[in-house]
Amino acid sequence: MSATILIIEDETDLANTLAYNLRREGYATRLAATGRAGLEQAREPPPPDLVLLDLMLPDTSGFDVCRRLRAEEATRRVPIIILTAKGEEIDRVVGFEVGADDYVTKPFSPRELLLRIRAVLRRAGPDEAPPVEETRFGRLRVDRAGHRAYVDDEEVVLTALEFRLLTTFLDRRGRVQTRDALLADVWGYAASVTTRTVDTHVKRLREKLGDAGPYVETVRGVGYRFRSHPDEAGET
Repeated sequence: MSATILIIEDETDLANTLAYNLRREGYATRLAATGRAGLEQAREPPPPDLVLLDLMLPDTSGFDVCRRLRAEEATRRVPIIILTAKGEEIDRVVGFEVGADDYVTKPFSPRELLLRIRAVLRRAGPDEAPPVEETRFGRLRVDRAGHRAYVDDEEVVLTALEFRLLTTFLDRRGRVQTRDALLADVWGYAASVTTRTVDTHVKRLREKLGDAGPYVETVRGVGYRFRSHPDEAGET
């Protein structure tokens, strides 16, 4: 079954062009010209497989729409790619902090966007033949089959990208991961993505993990390392 992509974009010509190009690639599309309409579309079952979200909407900010999608049970794991003419670093950081999976600056080529969409959908999809369906590490429990994470048996709501980042750390615990390696292995590409993106997502992941956040250690000047044992002391 083809993936369904919800396009929340108030520029009619751009929205129609995006929908046309996506349908040519075999995707089904839904269109919404306002934040409110986009939220209503996203809530209709079944939820979309991915959302393309403009920041400058006529009735609300795309950041607010992103926050609300992440807050609702039905849509909190739906991947979100932000589309915007605002390319400053602070806007990218805010986008990632409110739960976006990727950030594409206008103008962009259809080919670039399609590559980003494929990469995000690939990350969001089920892992191929995971060797272990559940991993326990101190206060942390990760259910790979269910795509859920728990700290002290309380569920932690993670985006698809955050979940992939966490499982990558877990699978490589005790080994230092450079930012470039994480960009290649978690994001699936390195073009137009800065190491600040990694730092932002690791910071957000630590915050969400709460008491388990210190399991992810910073190795100054190199990158990050997930502790090899939960009782290890480490500087974060």
